Amino acid sequence: MADADDTISIVLADDHAVVRRGLRLVLDGEDDLEVLAEAGTIDDAVRLVKAHRPDVVVLDLNMPGSVASSLDVLPTLASEAPDTRVVVLTMQEDPQYARTALAAGANAYVLKEGADTELVEAIRHAAAGQVYLHPQLGARIAAAPAEPSGPPDDLTEREVEVLRLIALGHTNAEIGKQLFLSVRTVESHRAHIQQKLRRTTRAELVRYALDHGLVG
Repeated sequence: MADADDTISIVLADDHAVVRRGLRLVLDGEDDLEVLAEAGTIDDAVRLVKAHRPDVVVLDLNMPGSVASSLDVLPTLASEAPDTRVVVLTMQEDPQYARTALAAGANAYVLKEGADTELVEAIRHAAAGQVYLHPQLGARIAAAPAEPSGPPDDLTEREVEVLRLIALGHTNAEIGKQLFLSVRTVESHRAHIQQKLRRTTRAELVRYALDHGLVG
């Protein structure tokens, strides 16, 4: 939570040092903002948030680390530092990315191209427990249709078919017969599915299929 003097404490996480320096110059120019630490990887960001418990973490969407995306650490941050708000900083202008980030627990979604003018406002909104989106991006999200029920993790149509049959309890051999594929090809599809979804057991794949409406 913010201190009594209303100074908003921040952990700044971006894998490009030059970007961090530029952003820090902007943030340090504000009397009510204080950057406590900087991180260049997802793992360092999590460690520093746990250590400093800042009011806000500014989190680049794509950084190196032990998980595929910064969004994957949001549940960890919510558990370990529930009072820290998340401002996602990204180059992704696709409304679906913003929708996914907000659904995952981010409080603000800021495009890097406008960070020098938007980031301060986004941090203040997030610290107050409010949601911030650039008006134009917010309008695009409102206008864009929601992603259809199904997997958002870049699965191909064939992989969706294989995943659905796995969830229905079919063996690799049975899936191969239904889809006219060899068992080896089915095994390859299954491996790709597990890699993309970061789920390895059949129970995890079934839960994913249920959560995304692939099976009734």
